[in-house]
Amino acid sequence: MLGFLRKPIVVTAEINVNLVALTVMGLISRLWGLCYPRAVVFDEVYYGQFVSLYMKRIFFVDDSGPPFGHMLLALGGYLGGFDGNFLWNRIGAEYSMNVPVWSLRLLPALAGALCVPLAYQILVELHFSHCAAFGAALLILLENSLITQSRFMLLESILIFFILLAVLSYLKFYNLQRHSSFSGSWWFWLLLTGVACSCAVGVKYMGLFTYTLLLTIAGLHFWHMIGDQNLSNVSLLCHFLARGLALIIIPVVMYLSFFYVHLALLYRSGPHDQIMTSAFQASLEGGLARITQGQPLEVAYGSQITLRNVLGKPMQCWLHSHMNTYPIRYENGRGSSHQQQVTCYPFKDVNNWWIVKDPGMQQLVVSNPPRPVRHGHIVQLVHGITTRYLNTHDVAAPLSPHSQEVSCYIDYNISMPAQNLWRVEIVNRESDTDVWKTILSEVRFVHINTSAVLKASGLSGASLPEWGYRQLEVVGEKLSKGYHQSMVWNVEEHRYGKSQEQKEREVELHSPTQMDISKNLSFMAKFSELQWKILTLKNEDTEHKYSSSALDWITMDTNIAYWLHPTSGAQIHLLGNVVTWASANAAALAYTCLSLWYLIRRRRKIYDIPEDAWQLWVSAGGVCGGGWAVNYLPFFLMEKTLFLYHYLPALTFQILLIPIVLQHLSDHLCRTGLLKSMFSALIVAWFSSVYFAYCTFSPVTYGHPALSTAELKDLRWKDSWNILIRKQ
Repeated sequence: MLGFLRKPIVVTAEINVNLVALTVMGLISRLWGLCYPRAVVFDEVYYGQFVSLYMKRIFFVDDSGPPFGHMLLALGGYLGGFDGNFLWNRIGAEYSMNVPVWSLRLLPALAGALCVPLAYQILVELHFSHCAAFGAALLILLENSLITQSRFMLLESILIFFILLAVLSYLKFYNLQRHSSFSGSWWFWLLLTGVACSCAVGVKYMGLFTYTLLLTIAGLHFWHMIGDQNLSNVSLLCHFLARGLALIIIPVVMYLSFFYVHLALLYRSGPHDQIMTSAFQASLEGGLARITQGQPLEVAYGSQITLRNVLGKPMQCWLHSHMNTYPIRYENGRGSSHQQQVTCYPFKDVNNWWIVKDPGMQQLVVSNPPRPVRHGHIVQLVHGITTRYLNTHDVAAPLSPHSQEVSCYIDYNISMPAQNLWRVEIVNRESDTDVWKTILSEVRFVHINTSAVLKASGLSGASLPEWGYRQLEVVGEKLSKGYHQSMVWNVEEHRYGKSQEQKEREVELHSPTQMDISKNLSFMAKFSELQWKILTLKNEDTEHKYSSSALDWITMDTNIAYWLHPTSGAQIHLLGNVVTWASANAAALAYTCLSLWYLIRRRRKIYDIPEDAWQLWVSAGGVCGGGWAVNYLPFFLMEKTLFLYHYLPALTFQILLIPIVLQHLSDHLCRTGLLKSMFSALIVAWFSSVYFAYCTFSPVTYGHPALSTAELKDLRWKDSWNILIRKQ
């Protein structure tokens, strides 16, 4: 039984020393002095706020992209024991002792470090030499801009890591395709491709560019498989389903899971709630949930309600009225109805309460049992405090003369009868018999006499003058003008009215409200709303001191000052390795020119290089050149404030193209031993200049050591660079 002990147990392992060395160098370059500076650096002021909100479980919306990247940054804070208590109010602010700076910056730094060995492996999988792969990794290692971006609490290094991981995984999967389809390794790399693509998109929507590129490459590869007569129809179907599962279904499921975790973590009400619908707000702990807890769900005749406009931007507001009337004549001499003002008020107030009345009955209380209001029912809306009826008529609105004035009717005993009947239309109904529900139903009020729709027009224009207390205008808009969210309202606060007498009713309206609405909102409903807000909610884009155009990036005519020491000349800039950037541009140009030359020659049946070398050249260009194009060209179509760091994913692919072009030139254009030796010497000299540029700009990459004024001026290799020099 113990015979196996007679021989020693031997474990044999292959260790790629190149890979180990590159990984160690990458870790040293990114992790060295990670806590320096112990101050807020550039966009850390932006992402830090979200980390604090995660720590406190407070809901927020960031219109810059999905939540996965933010959650990774928050994970760093959680691992470091961060309590979220820090005021991220300005760049350069010193971190307090409770902020775990090293932990917060750790994950971006690790991601940036691992990009170095990933670059090496990608070129190996593209079937280039280990020497070329090693050169590509060293270029990534010595790229100053990538070092700077990965040493702080920023997302670009994490994005680039997942992009490169997706590319490497797909290449490994594809190389296994020929001899070990459906093996364990084959499945592992295929599934990892989908996971990495999903993570890239989850960090920033820029990840979609590389994801689309890989889907395109996978589609082309599968198209070639269809022409393989050795594969049966069943085998092709299995390949198709495997790719669909790994590259489409799994990324979609993972993308949803990011939001699921995000919403599970952020369950408390916060400052971003107001841009969400009332139903979403009510699903959060605190805030509106405290008000709506226990409210009746179905709106009935006699219900006391507040009506919030669904648009909610630039600010939320509620249908409102007060005792004051419209002026007899406006500033331009135009006359009004002199009826009681109706506005949209951006604060909670007792004058926001309305009573839903049955036009055929006088009572203003809910009957027993309650009679629910349904889609298509005709109602009157009675202002709770003044008991006047919501009314509109053929009188021009104060600020929007093309629309009808909305008022609360005052009987002046003149030839202007009340027109106060409104039809309830539930916009998000499932059937034409739907009941009007608190928070959940989005409704329009269509005026019976004129077919005008109740609309908060002030949300897109100016507020009323002093006589209207600077509140927002409400008008009756003709249906022919089209649909807009400013025409849609939902019941936010709701109680069943019990008091028929006005004085008792006023006391009731002043008291707080008391069915849990939150349980009616599913994850998919919350996801759909949050996703829509992320895609459509845009901050006011203002010109930033360090913003730039996509054309400035190629030649690095711009830089970004990330941090400046308060007393010394120490500073950190986003500046690239000048030699590497110029070489990357030259490599891209050389690849394009050579490809066109080969194509023209091949059209003439002249084959300058062997077919396998041509296929290698095309596939490498498709991955690296295509990666540069898809991550760069879309920025010319974007209407947003752009910065140099947006170019870093494209730059990474362009850098990988450099050793590809160099090896091709060495293998196929240097025909003699002398030429090869001269070419190798040039490469050594060129690489020495890359290292020299890296060392030259290291002080503004790491912020150490502090440079004198003269040394800082010497670093200004381009007039367009904004190197910060203190006035003496």
